[in-house]
Amino acid sequence: MARSSAADLAPAGTTQGHVDWSGGYLGLQGSAGASFGNYEFGPTTIGNRRIGTFETGDATGRNNLGRDATTALGGGFAGWNWQSGAFVYGIEADLVGANLRRPAPSNAPGLGYEAIDPPFGVIRETTDLIGTGRVRLGYAFDSNLVYASFGLAGANGRVHATYPDLATGGVNTARRDVSYLGFTLGAGVQYAISPNFSLGLDYRYIDFGQSSRFDLAVLPGINGGPVSTRSAFISNEMMVRLYWHPEGLKLPAESEEQKSSEPSRFSFHGQTTFINQAVSGFHAPYAGGQSLVPNQAQATTTATAYLGFKLFEGTELYYNPEFSQGFGLSRTLGVAGFVNGEAQKAGAPFPKLRSNRYFIKQTFGLGGETEEVPDGPNAIAGTRDVERVTVVVGKFALGDYFDNNAYAHDPRVDFFNWGLWGSAAWDFPANLPGFTQGLMVEYNRAEFALRAAYTQVPKQPSSDVFDSRVLDRQGITAEIEERHTLPWLEQPGKLRLGFFSNVGNTANYREAITLTQLGAFTDVNDAASATRTARRKTGFYVNLEQAVTSDLGVFARASAGDGRNENLSFTDVDRSFSGGLSLKGTSWGRAADTVGIGTSMNQLSPSHRAFFAAGGLGLLIGDGQLNYAPERAIEAYYAMSLTKSVTLSFDYQHVENPAYNRDRGPADFFATRLHAEF
Repeated sequence: MARSSAADLAPAGTTQGHVDWSGGYLGLQGSAGASFGNYEFGPTTIGNRRIGTFETGDATGRNNLGRDATTALGGGFAGWNWQSGAFVYGIEADLVGANLRRPAPSNAPGLGYEAIDPPFGVIRETTDLIGTGRVRLGYAFDSNLVYASFGLAGANGRVHATYPDLATGGVNTARRDVSYLGFTLGAGVQYAISPNFSLGLDYRYIDFGQSSRFDLAVLPGINGGPVSTRSAFISNEMMVRLYWHPEGLKLPAESEEQKSSEPSRFSFHGQTTFINQAVSGFHAPYAGGQSLVPNQAQATTTATAYLGFKLFEGTELYYNPEFSQGFGLSRTLGVAGFVNGEAQKAGAPFPKLRSNRYFIKQTFGLGGETEEVPDGPNAIAGTRDVERVTVVVGKFALGDYFDNNAYAHDPRVDFFNWGLWGSAAWDFPANLPGFTQGLMVEYNRAEFALRAAYTQVPKQPSSDVFDSRVLDRQGITAEIEERHTLPWLEQPGKLRLGFFSNVGNTANYREAITLTQLGAFTDVNDAASATRTARRKTGFYVNLEQAVTSDLGVFARASAGDGRNENLSFTDVDRSFSGGLSLKGTSWGRAADTVGIGTSMNQLSPSHRAFFAAGGLGLLIGDGQLNYAPERAIEAYYAMSLTKSVTLSFDYQHVENPAYNRDRGPADFFATRLHAEF
């Protein structure tokens, strides 16, 4: 069944080009996985004893008892919009329930506190209601609205103190209810899915400032000195929203597809992806510094803008700012083929803005047959020669151009597992979010393409800083892509063969182990850190995609690295094999839905195994010891199309021997993913 366009849903009196957002609305909202608050207290005094001091030189007058608190939020909102052309302005109020709570410990080494033995959670706070009143200023285009917001915010708080009575040896408690009033700044996106409903993503930063000093009431029956403190509270909230427009929206009469092929000088697109993922309990007799932890849930959120401008014919400039928030399970640690492709090693408890891509693309047409270029993310509508040379200079992800696959390449829409959406043994140069700087050149013909890249590498394994010595430290990647149609299937396919050779500051596994065994170092990780120097890592990957029918496709990958020296950027894999299938839902009347099933197996070289067995820590894994077995994963997902731009996915993964350890797991992972794009 074909999906309806916005024009199919439009009532009489539609506008041209964009939605008319005028009128009132109501809605429900919930955190996009988690929201984050930070409490700070101090100085705190108990009787005449100052528990918090400022020996650390905190210029703000707050001590360092601040702690992040993570919670799920949920609540409702209501507002009213006015619109003039494409400009939208309005007012809104909302109220959410929270469960922000976090103790601040009394004994924090190096923070300048008077030691108390035994240690107590001297001060803690709980917040369960947060409300805002805001002004929204936005811009409408197509079925979308982007906006900024500002206004006032309020919240409640219950401050508790638990501390020892040094005179009697007992325990004293005190409590105080407080309230906060502060300001909020934010931004959001909204997408109309029907005349009466829209979906959105709303981020707000709330700063409640620092309170005046207050006393906590000592509870009846407790003998002890009075407690006095100050508190400060900051909150970062990322909310998924469902809007109800009772009067109905006026949707654009012209669908986006009708305009997508028209030549243009500009391109503006965006995406948001929310992933909530949990792991159940599993066998875990011991844990190391980078082990997967059972019985937990985490969430990640990304929001990206794709901006493009055609400077001259054949010359295009692109810029991709991106907000990201949240962490993978166990802070994106514990599984070599990690289970959330959106989880970055640069995770943050608040939305972090990065300039992930900025590059110039120069296309040299070589004549002959031409093809249309549809408008899309990092693509400006127009035409180009099929035979061409393309040069890209700037910051980009190597996965934008290499190791592509129609069925398993984008964790925002298909497989989550790192061993399925990419060649896991390809240690592609990248910073923590997965991007690098350099040069890519591609020669394209109808039958094949040749491409190569020369890029920067990180200064150290899992570093977020690039090495500037590009003549001595660099990554080289090359790929040949062959395109074919199998005669007995009459369906297209592609075979890609890639090679990589990286030079970066890494350690040799055998050298680090030997130095530790000889007593030069007591910890193999110290030995690795001390012996890092310029070393080369080489490897290859093979990548196949093949359509079986117009709805069914299969894929397979194999990759290997030399396994002697540390990996720099991606993950702890020396050999990887994966494959699976992807099926569209045409046969059950859901042609835009997709079912994916895949499996992967990752392996380590003998020297890499010995390094982990000796207590080594890698890019993602390290249990402190190792009873080796290959890491195996099975993944299945169902991606359900809600509209032409919004997809809801359900995902399940089963991982045997996480981090290559027979003593750990097996582990089962469950996830939901909401992806919207425009």
